[in-house]
Amino acid sequence: MVETRKPKLLAVDDSEQNLQLVRTALEPYELEILTARDAESGLEIFSRAHPKIVLLDLFLPGISGLEVLDRILAIDPGVDVILMSAHYSTDSAVEAIQKGACDYLTKPIDIGKLRIRISALLSEAEKRQRSLQLDQALISAFQFEGIIGRSPLMLDVFAKIRRVAPHFRTVLITGPTGTGKELVARALHGLSPCETGPFGVCNCSALVETLIESELFGYVKGAFTGAAQDKVGLFEYADGGTVFLDEIGELPLPAQAKLLRVLQNQEVQRVGSPMLRAVDVRVIAATNRDLRAMVSQGKFREDLFYRLAMVEVSLPRLVDRKEDLPLLQRHFVQKLASQYGKTITGLTRRAQARLSSYSWPGNIRELENVISNACMMAEGPVIDVNDLPQPLRSGESAASSTDDTLLSLEEVQRRHVLRVLERVNGNKARAAEILGVSRATVYQMLAKMKAAAKAAGTGS
Repeated sequence: MVETRKPKLLAVDDSEQNLQLVRTALEPYELEILTARDAESGLEIFSRAHPKIVLLDLFLPGISGLEVLDRILAIDPGVDVILMSAHYSTDSAVEAIQKGACDYLTKPIDIGKLRIRISALLSEAEKRQRSLQLDQALISAFQFEGIIGRSPLMLDVFAKIRRVAPHFRTVLITGPTGTGKELVARALHGLSPCETGPFGVCNCSALVETLIESELFGYVKGAFTGAAQDKVGLFEYADGGTVFLDEIGELPLPAQAKLLRVLQNQEVQRVGSPMLRAVDVRVIAATNRDLRAMVSQGKFREDLFYRLAMVEVSLPRLVDRKEDLPLLQRHFVQKLASQYGKTITGLTRRAQARLSSYSWPGNIRELENVISNACMMAEGPVIDVNDLPQPLRSGESAASSTDDTLLSLEEVQRRHVLRVLERVNGNKARAAEILGVSRATVYQMLAKMKAAAKAAGTGS
């Protein structure tokens, strides 16, 4: 029989009476309780034993509890710290929560409240453990041809790929930069009858205009200065397979005309050769530009657009599929931590909250870069806010241009209330205690915010 190790709790308080109260109160729980009478001893025990819960007196001799809190979170950002103080103040409670404490108790300690808080933390820890075990299964369950998603928008994309893949000749994939257009192209190819054929990729924005025709269709020896031998173009290379033309909106008009002819006749003509060569290729084009607007402006051929857009697959922004964010985070943490040779189990709750509130202008690609950076910076088993790039550490949103120094008093209050609620995981009674108002006042504030949002047309 495998022995299950008890979770550890560390109580740091200069009062032996309080430490004994904690031991007695938590005796019914399956906990290994460690105690310390001063900050230095507490930090030494924490560094050695790595408890998952810490009860910390705010006023300790020599070092303040807030400084100890900072040092504890620097060692393990994933630990749950509950501060205790006989001298409660709203300012100290808010500062503690902002620094990373998960809760704040007043002395003398109410045994009932303490037990409720510890029970909740143990339950959350158990759920997180089960979640970690389920993550891999969820990633596998919601992975479609290398694309991860469970939001309704992405499930619609997956369904369209399944229907289109067996039959398409041309497909247009649209969506902002970083949404995974090449992954969709590879999924279409992989599910098509030509899956065993070649998959040729061309980034149209990277082609020099004078060499576009040579790159796409090839050339024969002597066709121009420097053409020392025959060269196969992308379409001939991909014969029997798929050509993926990324950033198709960057293709100049003369090249668009030649591409249209290839799509219509399934024939290519190498530069410098009169011979037409038959090719059997499927073509997938992708763009982050509005090709319909470009057609109306005369910057993109209308006949080519309709030829390419016989089927259109539109990819959503990451901010529009926030349901997928936790799975994507877990996927990139697993992938990149392994790549860097690190053992990282996930992100702290406050880091997750920061990622969730960000606007992600760079979409999936930006998320991968952020997780990559965080995995390199993380020194412990979890990624915390301090491991994130500066815009995310400071809580800035790239989509926001609001000057926080010029906000109305009402807006400052609104943001602070929401920030406190975020820190206490939506616990309105706890938020009211920290804010120094009644719970009814918190509900009134939220109702007012909801009404204002509805009047502004933003919803609840």
